[in-house]
Amino acid sequence: MEKVQVGDVFTFVDENDQQQDIEVLGTMTIEGTDYAAAGFTGDIEEETGDEVDVFFFRIENDEQLIIVDEDDEFEKVSAAFIEAEEA
Repeated sequence: MEKVQVGDVFTFVDENDQQQDIEVLGTMTIEGTDYAAAGFTGDIEEETGDEVDVFFFRIENDEQLIIVDEDDEFEKVSAAFIEAEEA
């Protein structure tokens, strides 16, 4: 598989074993670790003007997405993506 890129779509299985398609909205390297911001494709396609729920993933081995669920790491990654968006 190739390196994770903006626009890639993956199937994510949540804690209830429900499958959801997510689309990569952005990628960034923070302190030597690659991260991706992603949202549910259905929410992105609707374009209702509502905010889209964004999830952050750590990219391992250029292709494996590991959800960021530790509070400290989530805050660091979220802040970095917000800062980059505002720049």
